[in-house]
Amino acid sequence: MTVEDWAEIRRLHRSEGMAIKAISRELNVSRNAVRRALASDGPPTYSRPPKGSAVDAVEPRIRELLARTPTMPATVIAERLEWPHGLTILKDRVRVLRPYYLPPDPASRTEYDPGHRVQCDLWFPPALLPLGAGQAGSPPVLVMTTGYSRMRWAVMIPSRTAPDLIAGHWQLLQAMGAAPRQLVWDNEGAVGCWRRGKPTLTTEFENFRGSLGIGVHLCRPRDPEAKGLTERNNGYFETSFLPGREFTGPQDFNTQLDDWLARANARHSRRIGCAPIARWAADRDAMIGLPPSPPSLGWTNRVRLPRDYYVRVASNDYSVDPTVVGRFVDVVADLTHVTITCAGTVVGRHQRCWARHQTITDPAHRQAAHRLAHHAAAAREDAELAGHSGTTGVLVERRDLSVYDRAFAVNDTEVA
Repeated sequence: MTVEDWAEIRRLHRSEGMAIKAISRELNVSRNAVRRALASDGPPTYSRPPKGSAVDAVEPRIRELLARTPTMPATVIAERLEWPHGLTILKDRVRVLRPYYLPPDPASRTEYDPGHRVQCDLWFPPALLPLGAGQAGSPPVLVMTTGYSRMRWAVMIPSRTAPDLIAGHWQLLQAMGAAPRQLVWDNEGAVGCWRRGKPTLTTEFENFRGSLGIGVHLCRPRDPEAKGLTERNNGYFETSFLPGREFTGPQDFNTQLDDWLARANARHSRRIGCAPIARWAADRDAMIGLPPSPPSLGWTNRVRLPRDYYVRVASNDYSVDPTVVGRFVDVVADLTHVTITCAGTVVGRHQRCWARHQTITDPAHRQAAHRLAHHAAAAREDAELAGHSGTTGVLVERRDLSVYDRAFAVNDTEVA
């Protein structure tokens, strides 16, 4: 009897009220078959007693080998047993028996409270982007995933150095509108590492987390499961975001990524049973507020401006107003701009260059440098002319050389 016959017999009897004889005539089955179908609460299934396997005879020997060496490969076991048959049935039996002899190693399942943790990681997309000046590369993407709501945030940054990494964190936290109570990182060099059995953050990241008032959890080495949420998101980006896309540069990459993330965060997540955006309000409300003033971000430096009126940020040179040559200037570079100030006045501002070893010059700075250099050359010529004429300029006293003769008791007669 098929499942369809069983279901139809029960329908005719329970819904239509047909008698057993009528059902037997209707479906052309025996009355005993109708009685068995009505007496059975589950659909009919086909089963047969399992037959013996050739592995049954050597199973005790397999258990002995696994008891001594739980990780022994099935091919080695076959060699020790002098197994004369195919390896498939032996491997299947070893796969069933091996867990009984291996030490338990369960993966911890972390439960997240709203607003508590955000997992962070760097994703290096397998795609070359034009960076300018004829250069191409694959800059890192900072990925942050909230533990409770599974919301994803990401931005491409110029490098994995601490200034750019912290600037990327601040940009994503501003997009969130709040800060989690703890960031989860692995052993990223710009964040920290485990030393002598203890997690140690870099000075830059200690300052950053202190200004936010949050904690940073460093995972132990070789433990990717500890931040599996963002690890899986990296693979998700490669299979769902990258295919078929072309980018004109990092800014275009971030624009397309933002648009895609808005749609991805609205998709149903099987793990939490809803879309991440549906749980985001509760997650954000449980976070702490951002500080009223931003922390120290990006590349910061204070230098005396040299005569060539350029400052260097991450291998690139940026021009500065040459009128402040010789004075101290403050250089601040974030993910998009490089700003140079002198005594609170902006004396240079440029778009951040993602290429390397480039020189970025403001035409106004070049014109001012030419003008000032011309004036300085003319002033030097005037000073030289004034020195030769003897009418103006600084007069230098001529030393009377006879002073040295008297000092060393030398006279003209002795010399002659």
